[in-house]
Amino acid sequence: MSKSDLPYSDGFWWSNDGLRLHYRDYPARPENAHRPPVICIPGLTRNARDFEQVAARLAGDWRVICVDLRGRGDSAYAKDAMSYVPLTYVQDMEALLREQAIERFVSIGTSLGGLITMLLASTRPGRVVGALLNDVGPQIEAAGLARIRDYVGQGRSFPTWMHAAWALAEVQRPVFPDYAISDWLDLAKKTMKVGAGGRIVYDYDMRIAEPFAVPGGEAGVDLWPSLAALAPVPVLIVRGALSDLFSTATAERMLQMLPQGRLLTVENKGHAPSLEEPAVAEAIAAWLAEVDAAALATTA
Repeated sequence: MSKSDLPYSDGFWWSNDGLRLHYRDYPARPENAHRPPVICIPGLTRNARDFEQVAARLAGDWRVICVDLRGRGDSAYAKDAMSYVPLTYVQDMEALLREQAIERFVSIGTSLGGLITMLLASTRPGRVVGALLNDVGPQIEAAGLARIRDYVGQGRSFPTWMHAAWALAEVQRPVFPDYAISDWLDLAKKTMKVGAGGRIVYDYDMRIAEPFAVPGGEAGVDLWPSLAALAPVPVLIVRGALSDLFSTATAERMLQMLPQGRLLTVENKGHAPSLEEPAVAEAIAAWLAEVDAAALATTA
């Protein structure tokens, strides 16, 4: 069976406060069903589509679950905007883990998804058997936060996909200086949708900006102790060389705390690498081989 024979299915689960939340489920082949699933958690304004190529590459060898956090993609929008905080996202992920009877898993977390990964690891030691932290650590740089706060929740719309792509390029070209127009179109289609009246709009609830605008709302807790929970497992840290959110100093401090940690810096990328870069794809394959070997050793 080839990977093209393994399309994803759409799954849904319910949050504690009654929201219907969505995920994409890419199956593993039967001979790989013993492996813990890989759960992909996106960044602040992003959704499950961010991981399309990563999931397609891993599917079959691993079960891959790509989630839409509340207020994004095909997940319901929250009635209370102040529930758009990491501790609530952790509760939502806990509900998914219970519903799917997942006791151990591998986590790939981009930005906000990496914060959620660290919190999940610390709340129940041993269940995260490997982690990829994409351009994020326990300490977030003020310059990057300020830049994100400048554009999150603006609610702009565009008449065509090309207009949307050029708008992204105008704002984010310093982050991705090598992107061609095809890359900006791809990014637009991952982060936006066709809204009311046929205009292109961002695919998230604009109110996610409300708690994020409050200092400390990006995490709310000291995450260095949470990172320590990942010390026993293989951790791949991916950092964009141009990142204004995740510093080299923070990455180096993380490596001191993570005996099985590895750092990959992606040149000419800011916040955050797509994980589709050839060097990153190679690093992910090596990291998952370590995770697989370690997981087998602990169950032997």
